[in-house]
Amino acid sequence: MTFRNRTLDAVVVGSGPNGLAAAITLARAGLAVRVYEGAATAGGGLRSAELTLPGFVHDPCATVVATALVSPFFRTLDLPALGVELAHPEVAAAHLLAPDRAVLLHRSVEATAAGLGRDGAAWRRLIGPLARGAERLMPWILGPVPRPTRHVVHAARFGPAALLPAAGLARLAFREEPARALLGALAAHAMVPLESAGSAAFGLVLATAAHAVGWPVVVGGSQRLADALVGEIRRLGGEVITDAPVRRLADLPPSRAVLLDVTPRQLVELAGERAPAAYIRRLQRFRYGPGVSKVDWALDGPIPWQNPDLARAGTIHLGGTLGQLAAAERAVAAGRIPRRPFVILVQATVMDPTRAPAGRQTAWAYAHVPHGSDDDVAHLIEAEIERAAPGFRDLLLGRHTRTAAGHEVYNPNYVGGDIGGGLATLRQVVARPTLARDPYRTAIPGVYLCSSSTPPGGGVHGMSGHRAAKSALHREFGIRDEAGRVAMPTG
Repeated sequence: MTFRNRTLDAVVVGSGPNGLAAAITLARAGLAVRVYEGAATAGGGLRSAELTLPGFVHDPCATVVATALVSPFFRTLDLPALGVELAHPEVAAAHLLAPDRAVLLHRSVEATAAGLGRDGAAWRRLIGPLARGAERLMPWILGPVPRPTRHVVHAARFGPAALLPAAGLARLAFREEPARALLGALAAHAMVPLESAGSAAFGLVLATAAHAVGWPVVVGGSQRLADALVGEIRRLGGEVITDAPVRRLADLPPSRAVLLDVTPRQLVELAGERAPAAYIRRLQRFRYGPGVSKVDWALDGPIPWQNPDLARAGTIHLGGTLGQLAAAERAVAAGRIPRRPFVILVQATVMDPTRAPAGRQTAWAYAHVPHGSDDDVAHLIEAEIERAAPGFRDLLLGRHTRTAAGHEVYNPNYVGGDIGGGLATLRQVVARPTLARDPYRTAIPGVYLCSSSTPPGGGVHGMSGHRAAKSALHREFGIRDEAGRVAMPTG
């Protein structure tokens, strides 16, 4: 496709939360910006659709937007003024230890600790300071690493624990199974073995976010948040064009900066011969993680959980003990589908009833599966739910499934079904996508990578796009930030 010409300062390819954040950051600096999106709808991982039946609103990917509320970029937006309403569940998350036994992650550190028995004090010591210091800690976490920070005390509380394997930290910090399994389940969102160095970081970040800002959803579906970001770009004079797939960088109109909300694989395809061969080889060494096999349901009523506390939770982890969680994640990493996989379930209508007709509900769940798997594991997922909620299958009005391979068809950035933009090992957290002082700047002049394949990785935070845009502002335009400093990617 050849695109119409207009004098442009910057072009953004891809309209996921990072691409939209990049465009807003550039447009705020007074630049003429255009966003190209290959799909019919902007949003990337922030989309909603009637996947099952009319009147049932589902989010194909992101639903819980906790990282948006701790993101320095999103904190610059007045979401209510942009028409975005958030809804919080009474309980942020619950982890199922047995069909009738669960441990609850509350917004309150104290309420969570109260349910952890002898480990309550240990939870307060480990997570409490991080939650209290979240406003100072999160800008450091959601950026390139390693880098200095003036908030040394907060970093010192997070850093050493975050570098540990999640399974090791859980056993070191806690004496009993509920707290160990809760932290392990939070860390398992990273989709790496719980014995991997640095896997504890994901559990600590998600627990901190739950206590600091909660785990809310967007009323009406995640698409509402994407639409608000698109509206802000247009208000600032930018353009967003959908149904406009980009095949080569050479097809783009002239501009001083190009920002790509794509993974390294697509960057190689887009660049062609414009990228140095040595840089291409470095990008080709980038590793992608396991995939997800996901099911969305239209339900005739609330899920009949044996444990009534689960009816109050927005997110539910079905995974058993820490040992069972670790075994399931090891199997996936080894290329096997566990007989009893770790399942993450979100029942969004618990806090947002607008997503379904009166009296009815939506829910989705996914299990981690090997990279690129085309196996539909809906039967395994539903079996786990049925154990904890007998009669669940009787409520099914409609079902939509998408395999790991199907996720890549739906969104090319989900390579092999990896919704996190790349394997979240400690090495690839530091060198993402390659080891560089500025991880957003590519070896192609004027071209920047702004996807979740750059720091800080996956999540609805927009920080990869925001920081890539700041790098471009500095290097291509010499534009200084509000404090008079030259805009740098770590600002």
